[in-house]
Amino acid sequence: MRSGVIAQKVGMTRIFTDAGEHVPVTVLKVDNCQVVAHRTKEKNGYTALQVGVGKAKVKNVSKAERGRFAVAQVEPKRKLAEFRVSEDAIIPVGAEITADHFVAGQFVDVTGITTGKGFAGGMKRWNFGGLRASHGVSISHRSIGSTGGRQDPGKTFKNKKMPGHLGVERVTTQNLRVVSTDVERGLILVEGAVPGVAGGWIFVRDAVKRKLPKEVPMPGAFRSANDAAPAPQAEQAQEENA
Repeated sequence: MRSGVIAQKVGMTRIFTDAGEHVPVTVLKVDNCQVVAHRTKEKNGYTALQVGVGKAKVKNVSKAERGRFAVAQVEPKRKLAEFRVSEDAIIPVGAEITADHFVAGQFVDVTGITTGKGFAGGMKRWNFGGLRASHGVSISHRSIGSTGGRQDPGKTFKNKKMPGHLGVERVTTQNLRVVSTDVERGLILVEGAVPGVAGGWIFVRDAVKRKLPKEVPMPGAFRSANDAAPAPQAEQAQEENA
């Protein structure tokens, strides 16, 4: 079981196949997604990776959190998440997971927070049929009708589907196919719609109901902290010493 990534939803577009058919895709951007910490069975009782993405302002990070990021030698992250992994799929702390962590053709499970729609009626929220369009019904065509509060059962049961707040829920869409990836720009193109608004954080992981392709990198595709290019000041210092 491999780690997932935290991506940012860019929006939707379409691509064309060689046969001329168009495929609707959602564009997800993976930008500086780094491993922040490990969770081990000996210390925590389970094996997982804590992954962070985005840059957070230092003033918005608590002193304790700043200390944790300093130990990992990682800049403070705006969004953190944990992904359960097997013991043979641990990625080093500080490593940056790249877009080619997933391969074209494989299936992924995508989790996001749905778009908030405010207070909604029963027809929009629960797909109720509403009342009749004629024959005595006036004004209340879109109402939900009786909720059962007469002599029998004499009350309205809990969890009855009624008008209320719609959206802003954590939703997982399973078995979405990865159409292609762009490592240089950090893009993952997933077929179909993904829950959430443009700019929202999306969790992408290997599909639990589909077999993992053989060409998928293990434990994942990443750039370690040692592989990063040296800073311009460091390059200048090396030239002067030479």
